[in-house]
Amino acid sequence: MNRDKTIKELQEEVHTYISQFKEGYFSPLAMTARLTEELGELAREVNHYYGEKPKKVSEQKKTIEEELGDLLFVLVCFANSLNIDLESAHNRIMEKFRTRDKDRWTRLDQTEE
Repeated sequence: MNRDKTIKELQEEVHTYISQFKEGYFSPLAMTARLTEELGELAREVNHYYGEKPKKVSEQKKTIEEELGDLLFVLVCFANSLNIDLESAHNRIMEKFRTRDKDRWTRLDQTEE
């Protein structure tokens, strides 16, 4: 049975995969370009499913899930290449949102007066 992986496990799995190749991780600039490319592919799929631009008959069938997976893989590669712990980064960002934006949005448990 498959179980959910932690962020640390995702980072370790990607590192184990990349470490088997002499080339290793791409440079930060190349990673930024790869992230941009993958984000563009995700945007294209979202536009096909929810926008006004239907997929051409000749286009390969891809899913938003697949494109998000590609984006996640490159993001993890980028973090690994810079020795960034994504869980720690996530925790810092969530704390920022909890404090900075705590009153920015209408909470579901609030009733209008």
